[in-house]
Amino acid sequence: MKIRLIRHATLWVEYGGVTFLIDPMLSGQGVNPPIVNTANPLNNPLVPLPGPVEDWLAPDAVLVTHLHQDHWDAAAAALLPPDLPVLCQEGDQEKLAAQGFAEVTAVDEAAGTVYRGVTLRRTSGRHGTGEIGERMGKVSGFIFQAEGEPVLYIAGDTIWCEEVREALEAYRPEAVVLNAGGARFLEGGHITMDAADVAEVCRYAPEAAVTAVHMDAINHCLVTRKLLQEHLAQQGLLERVKVPQDGEWV
Repeated sequence: MKIRLIRHATLWVEYGGVTFLIDPMLSGQGVNPPIVNTANPLNNPLVPLPGPVEDWLAPDAVLVTHLHQDHWDAAAAALLPPDLPVLCQEGDQEKLAAQGFAEVTAVDEAAGTVYRGVTLRRTSGRHGTGEIGERMGKVSGFIFQAEGEPVLYIAGDTIWCEEVREALEAYRPEAVVLNAGGARFLEGGHITMDAADVAEVCRYAPEAAVTAVHMDAINHCLVTRKLLQEHLAQQGLLERVKVPQDGEWV
């Protein structure tokens, strides 16, 4: 298994002989407006892609955890070939098909979905709490399993919550990718994992190799790589978590 952070939550995953493009946000730097009701009125994405966009347009399949613009943007819908297989959470397949993608599959939570020898299973999460969490809607994580590969858990846009604990207990993943950044609005709590949440995952799954992404690219993600690493160092957990730069392989 190899994972490359492209930018934010966009990953290139080589797993079981299959290449997956995860949550493609392919817009150029600054072409999208700021996420509203947030502290930093800066256009998104805050940083460019770490290479030519053409480098990431020919995976074997695309996996979209949910349809928020920082995980599936207009550039991805326009640039990716319409015959690419697209995997998603239940409820998003109709919107993706309406954008012209001919082979869209909602991943089954219980039975799983097998793609070229790789079994994927959907997991749940909470994209915040209270009214904000309700308004953010349904989000998903995904488990990857294949013969000869470690179990991989891509948690998606979630805070530390019971659903994440259940996924860690049920699947005992050897590798975990967390969407950090502590994204938040002017009101309410954080809606993706903050530094304390990442530390909780490390403590709850002490054998897992943890990678934290989803930082320094969108205007409402206030926990930077630097802040995360400082907190992990204070907790004695810095060596447990990889915090890749854009374009870096794990």
